[in-house]
Amino acid sequence: MSDDSNGQWASTNQPKNKERVSVQYVEDASAAFPRDRIPQYPNTWSRYRAMIREPVAEFLGVCILIIFGSGVNCQVALSSNSGVASSPKGDYVSVTLGWAAGLALGAWVSGGISGGHINPAVTLALAVYRGFPWRKVPVYIISQLLGGIMGAAFVYWNYFHAIDIFEGGKGIRTLKTAGFFGTFALDYMSSVSCFFSEFLATAVLVIFVFMLNDKNNSPPPAGLAPLLIFIVVIGISASLGMETSFAINPARDLGPRLLTSMVGYGKAVYTYRNHYWIWCPVMAPFLGALAGAGFYDLFLYTGEESFFNRPNAAARRNYSRNEPARPDSFPSGSNAV
Repeated sequence: MSDDSNGQWASTNQPKNKERVSVQYVEDASAAFPRDRIPQYPNTWSRYRAMIREPVAEFLGVCILIIFGSGVNCQVALSSNSGVASSPKGDYVSVTLGWAAGLALGAWVSGGISGGHINPAVTLALAVYRGFPWRKVPVYIISQLLGGIMGAAFVYWNYFHAIDIFEGGKGIRTLKTAGFFGTFALDYMSSVSCFFSEFLATAVLVIFVFMLNDKNNSPPPAGLAPLLIFIVVIGISASLGMETSFAINPARDLGPRLLTSMVGYGKAVYTYRNHYWIWCPVMAPFLGALAGAGFYDLFLYTGEESFFNRPNAAARRNYSRNEPARPDSFPSGSNAV
């Protein structure tokens, strides 16, 4: 056996009446299995993973959002009780940063796979204005909602002992701590004011989301879109967040709210203020997202994806009239060049 200069071993033995036998050792596996020959689905699991990859990315993105967001709500509020912590662990600035980090990191972990919607209102707006496939909308929204439930469950399991102390007894659950998960408005706010606050904040958020994908505006460098979202959420929280706790995302409110009704808070989380949960943190963000996206596409966006920029009948006729004629076939015979 001899060692060649290319890192391969070759047998020099030549048995009688047999063809020469050679054995090679290849140091680099890529030489034996070139990447362009690897199949799209190298095994059964990879085929199934391709089918669920986008929904799971949306699920994980919302789950991360809620872990950071509801987690900071719990830490800041619960630590104000001396029985839970020796000193307070944060304030409204902490809440602002926690939710902003949650949304940015959730978008970062899912953006390259599913687009990083992590918000049913954003998904709907993209389907209406930017051609996002309608067949994916229900799957995305359900995944986002399940992510909200699971994220809230993780936070609840982490803090349920502290919640018992804060509530004044084991198993006691009231709206006093339900607000750590879902959103509830300040007492002096009217129903119309609550709706408008969520509508406005979501419209502002979606205007920036749509700007991120506008090549003719000032989009951030590749991979840095979540950083801009981080800044936007800080701004919304600091300027518009006090009155309704800035849901700006139906899955961010409804998912955790469903979790609270499962762990002992009962129907009070739904009957609060005449079913506040449906018309303020769910319907207002949907309508605000459509309004903000519509405004941006109507007045600022020039890309062909938006239906505002699709050519009308006159433009199509003019294009077909000015389009150069194309030969039906290549010339042949004596006309061939």
